[in-house]
Amino acid sequence: MRQNKFLTGILMCLIAVICWGGMYPVMGNALQIMDPFYFTLFRFGIAMVILVLLLILIEGKGKFSTEGKTIKLWFLGTMGFTGFGFLVFLGQKLAGPSGTVIAAVIMAVQPLLGVIVNWVTKKGSPKPFTVLLMLTGLIGVVIVISNGDLSIFVSEDGDTFAYLIILIGALCFVIYTMGGDYFPEWSPLRYSTITTIFGTVSNVILVGLATCIGWLNVPTLSMIDDVSGSLLYMSLIAGVLGIFVWNIGNRIITPINGILFINMVPVTTFIIYVIQGYHLTAFELIGTLITIASLIGNNLYIRKLNKQISPQSKVKTV
Repeated sequence: MRQNKFLTGILMCLIAVICWGGMYPVMGNALQIMDPFYFTLFRFGIAMVILVLLLILIEGKGKFSTEGKTIKLWFLGTMGFTGFGFLVFLGQKLAGPSGTVIAAVIMAVQPLLGVIVNWVTKKGSPKPFTVLLMLTGLIGVVIVISNGDLSIFVSEDGDTFAYLIILIGALCFVIYTMGGDYFPEWSPLRYSTITTIFGTVSNVILVGLATCIGWLNVPTLSMIDDVSGSLLYMSLIAGVLGIFVWNIGNRIITPINGILFINMVPVTTFIIYVIQGYHLTAFELIGTLITIASLIGNNLYIRKLNKQISPQSKVKTV
């Protein structure tokens, strides 16, 4: 039974990252029509309504209580649905035509970011071998971003700022994912719904202020119609389905292991992009393989350490 449950957790995480792998090609088209801020507001607004209805039907209105943890939930919701949504897709837009591939690959370093977050929050310093793999994973990302030309990081025409904000956005989602550990008694649906509500409130506040100041313009009905297909995918598939099964999977196999599956995001993105006619360069392929190999290597290393500590812990790693 324990093994079957663990396999279910793996399946849930796989479904989530496959859904998310399609986000970047979809957003590549949508970002040419609408800014990432209003798109994120609409996307998670739709997802929030659906999740709220599901929580009422399945668990009842009483489950909307924050149990005195409003600030923590608001922070986590803002990280997951404001920081991630705004920053990653703003960076993708700023990075230009290559932003789709670059965003997907940078997102693959989330397991390494998870090690850092775990280090800071739980005061457990990573092993030297893990640090080495973090560096090799970063090297892989640099290879993809630079496409073999490191001068882009120092040239005035480079998109270093775009890459940085994508990385920060990825870190926001790591914080959101690992935050689920603080609510072990909550169902994945409840955690997803409450945090989405707070994240959407943050989106409304920030987008509203930016619009009043004049930094953003309200999208026209024509623009909304043009991105309607992308909105449906991002809300229902990448949003409701992806977030829901992701939180289920992480509840079963723990976030530090679930975050490993993020390395499937660029693989899914590349497959979609290649089908659409994109030609991967040797540097993009090599860099992606280096990053994924680093993530897998670190997970296997952690599994070995846990096995040495306790035979029971081996069921907690992938």
